[in-house]
Amino acid sequence: MPSAQAPSDSATIWLRKASSAILAGMPPPRFEEISPWLRRPDDLREPLSDSLQADVVVIGGGYTGLSTALALRDEGADVVLLEQDFAGAGASGRNAGHLTPTIGKDLPTLLRLFGRERARALVQLADAAVAHTEETIEKHAIDCAYLPSGNVLAGLHPKHDARLRRAAETARSLGASVRFLPPDEARARGLPPAFRCGVLEERGGTLDPGRYVLGLRRAALRSGVRLHERTRVVELEPGPHVVARSAGGTVRADCAVLATNAYPPLLRALRRRVVPLRVSLFETQPLGEATLAALGWGGREGLYTAHEILESYRLTSRGTLVGGSKVVRYAWRSRLAPGRDPQAFARLESAFRQRFPVLRRVPVACFWGGWIGLTPDFLPVLGRLGPRSNVFYGLGYAGHGLAQATWMGALLAARVRGRQHGSEAALQRRALRWPPEPARWLIARLLQGALAGLDARTDRQIRRLLRGAG
Repeated sequence: MPSAQAPSDSATIWLRKASSAILAGMPPPRFEEISPWLRRPDDLREPLSDSLQADVVVIGGGYTGLSTALALRDEGADVVLLEQDFAGAGASGRNAGHLTPTIGKDLPTLLRLFGRERARALVQLADAAVAHTEETIEKHAIDCAYLPSGNVLAGLHPKHDARLRRAAETARSLGASVRFLPPDEARARGLPPAFRCGVLEERGGTLDPGRYVLGLRRAALRSGVRLHERTRVVELEPGPHVVARSAGGTVRADCAVLATNAYPPLLRALRRRVVPLRVSLFETQPLGEATLAALGWGGREGLYTAHEILESYRLTSRGTLVGGSKVVRYAWRSRLAPGRDPQAFARLESAFRQRFPVLRRVPVACFWGGWIGLTPDFLPVLGRLGPRSNVFYGLGYAGHGLAQATWMGALLAARVRGRQHGSEAALQRRALRWPPEPARWLIARLLQGALAGLDARTDRQIRRLLRGAG
């Protein structure tokens, strides 16, 4: 069965755009294997090459794994952390850097699925996740260019106005710190003209995700976490003691924490709990002071659109614009879909040029991508496995992992130490699983096609509106 990837002419699309850039005097965009946020650290930790003993072995060195290890060290646990590349090289160092209290697919869906009391608890969890991430940045003095500007779910067509106004009212009734921005207020705030109205999330903002995850890595090393990078765990053996095996050594521990999120799980029981979706992103060349002034956008709020498959945009501390999403890819049998996706890159750049006509001469510097872990109900899952219930896991952040994966570390550490964190009750529900293949692949194709079709219709309506205004 083929994967849900770009068509065979995608290389032609990529070459055509690169050639056009050269002819226009622009440098062609490059493809980043990881992301422009991140470079391999100079102090890489040695791969595991011995047999070790520990209280806890954590597998996965992203936001979840590093946050869990830090929280466990705060309580005096002896922690070994195993990462197959270097800490942060996975999805954690690849995202767009929006710190947002968004949770689930949307709040009206949460209300329908779980009722008002549970939806309110999930809103509180999402707010707590943002606050905890801000506290983590301050506690560990992480210089990650965090700007508490908030984020805006933006409408691009008049049909979005009433929908977003209702969404804001629903969110406020559940205790969320949001408010509706009608078109006149959106203009007064200096949002770019394409974004006509929106729901302002007053908590959170944007940051540099590479500097954030490397800051967590430094904090973990300072705290005494025994980190082994370039160490791929090939087997996890549950039992009275958990044994994690790599090609070079083993770790025997009282318990294990699986912090691999969208990456292939080590235990069969988790293989249908989450599916990995590939999301592409881009960064422009620096805009320059004159272009920034022409753009406006003085509040520098993060923006994401009211599409079914959203577009995201934000300005960075280095004077560039980062955008992405709009196209997601699922690969057969939940493999990690490849990152070099010229068709997706072309669609992203086309959307960017439509939303920001004042930036039409600003070159795109690079494209890259990462994976999000998606559960059937778009909510994170937290649990334990094994005959002795000593293998813990937290995963499935649906693209909101910057806050939620950091917060998951506190929840997992509490579980490991025999407690239930106050936020955990909101995540307790009947376990849902994705269907087996080929049904899973077919469902992914149908959903991608249907949602992309709805978004294409919206984009046609926006273009007609712009032509009429012109």
